Amino acid sequence: MATAVWEQPRRRNIFARPTATTGWYSWVTTVDHKKIGILYGVTAFVFFLLGGLEALALRTQLATPDADVLSADLYNQFFTMHGITMIFLVVMPMGVAFFNYFVPLMIGARDVAFPRLNALSYWIFLFGGIFIYSSFLLGGAPDGGWFGYAPLSTKLPTDGMDFYAVGLQFLGIASLAGAVNFIVTILNMRAPGMTLMRMPVFIWMALVVSFLLLFAMPVIAVALFELMFDRLFGTNFFQVAAGGDPVLWQHLFWLFGHPEVYILILPAMGIVSEVLPTFSRKPLFGYAAVVFAGAAIGFMGWGVWAHHMFAVGLGPVANAAFALSTMFIAVPTGVKIFNWIGTMWGGSLRFNTSMLFSVGFVAMFIIGGLSGVSHSIVPHDAQQTDTYYVVAHFHYVLFGGALFGIMSGLYYWWPKIFGHRLGEGLGKLNFWLWFIGFNLTFGPMHIVGLQGMPRRIYTYPDGMGWNLWNLMETVGAFVIAVSTLVFLVNVAVSRRKGRYEAGADPWDARTLEWSIPSPPPEYNFAEIPVITHRDDFWHKKYFVGPGKTAEPVFSGGAAEAEHEAEHHIHMPSPSYFPVIAAFGLLVAAYAVIFGLPAVAIGLLITTLGFFGWVFEPGAAE
Repeated sequence: MATAVWEQPRRRNIFARPTATTGWYSWVTTVDHKKIGILYGVTAFVFFLLGGLEALALRTQLATPDADVLSADLYNQFFTMHGITMIFLVVMPMGVAFFNYFVPLMIGARDVAFPRLNALSYWIFLFGGIFIYSSFLLGGAPDGGWFGYAPLSTKLPTDGMDFYAVGLQFLGIASLAGAVNFIVTILNMRAPGMTLMRMPVFIWMALVVSFLLLFAMPVIAVALFELMFDRLFGTNFFQVAAGGDPVLWQHLFWLFGHPEVYILILPAMGIVSEVLPTFSRKPLFGYAAVVFAGAAIGFMGWGVWAHHMFAVGLGPVANAAFALSTMFIAVPTGVKIFNWIGTMWGGSLRFNTSMLFSVGFVAMFIIGGLSGVSHSIVPHDAQQTDTYYVVAHFHYVLFGGALFGIMSGLYYWWPKIFGHRLGEGLGKLNFWLWFIGFNLTFGPMHIVGLQGMPRRIYTYPDGMGWNLWNLMETVGAFVIAVSTLVFLVNVAVSRRKGRYEAGADPWDARTLEWSIPSPPPEYNFAEIPVITHRDDFWHKKYFVGPGKTAEPVFSGGAAEAEHEAEHHIHMPSPSYFPVIAAFGLLVAAYAVIFGLPAVAIGLLITTLGFFGWVFEPGAAE
């Protein structure tokens, strides 16, 4: 057996690969998809806490009429950063965190196709988030709304919207790198026998999301480049007096923005499609219908962007066409909902915390979907535009949908990641506080919206009939904060040695990741599995006996034992060059905004990072 690649080089040079396997340095240089998934998840959760604090500040300001907790300028910065944070720094990367950790495990692969590109994606995401948040210390945060509507966003005098334009391009590079990686991994690295129609639904959703990212991010990149050039270099893409068109921004932004909605929600749909069958103790009802509905949502999502623009004045023909397409996209979504209900119907349901969050997802997403269908009716939408009814709708979709699904996935896969479960008592308290707080916060927004309360205002006068509802919403926001604190306590308590210890397959699950030890070894599978069925791991544990009842296979289903084969498995070597390349882009981003010659320095650092990347040893044994 060759061991030279594990030996410490006698003479150190910049191309000698890192050898640390523990401690902080091993995390900085890791290219292991599981560690990168954990890094993505922890970082996104920290940003979730920051975005949550911003939301609490906003709700405190709006709890009573004529309040002065926040100034108008600071309110604009907080609500802009809250939107940017929750969309680009929380929900998107949380989905990527799950993809990173579980896509190789669920398809029977040992890693992603491009491990170092995967690491680069994370470090660009981290530095991009730091870059945007540093704007608070460097003259003011973005304050033109997360949607950045021109020409307002081109005229705001502080550097905040410069950080917006450059920072979102920065984050877009991370998204594109991840998308390419997941597409290649899923299409080319599945275990033998795992055909497309044997893949778990979660993998299908990862594939659809990756294609959406691949095609949507260049659209927003064009818009952001034009905004950046208007602000920094005096061009006139959005200046009417100079022949520009501010509506062009809206077309470009929402042509990205509506596929983005599905980039945010499809990972949660994939999670729920794995959780519900496990805790209903039956296969997913209508697997093929769920898969094709997810693909249809991804395809049809490109044809509905102008329903965000019904008040712009596109004309009756365009409005009617986009109204119809908006109604049609509700069909595949409805198919999924009925399939999830069909999965639970007649099943042997186990209402643990993960299952409760999944059922909550279905219920809240139905409400968000129904209010979304109301937006497809053009006169109705004209009444709702720029009111809190819209705020209620997209929070029921993205909080009631995406974040409920993410929480379900955390409770479901926590044993696989860390080897122990989260406590069920605290978990159920977490769910019920989350559920009550969510509905208390966003339910009344439907009412104040229909009563005419505009969104994006930092205060409102007394006597409008909104006082009680706004106070209820603020109380609900603090209940959500308490729920989040309960989750953190649960995480801390469950870390105690031996407490809630879990084996390889604590849920009697159906998919491949549960067939290996918890936490998984670095190489995932000592032997690459051969797949013969959909839900192959379940079929290794059970066979369908007389009367169509599942009978256990006493000789199968155990987790893989570690053996000598691990010593012959080649895995990618750790590398610090992805961090160097990402840091160079960070330096260049600051230089673009402040007009420094350091742009060349940043690009030089990135170039050196890629140069070292190319010449570094590729794999360890």
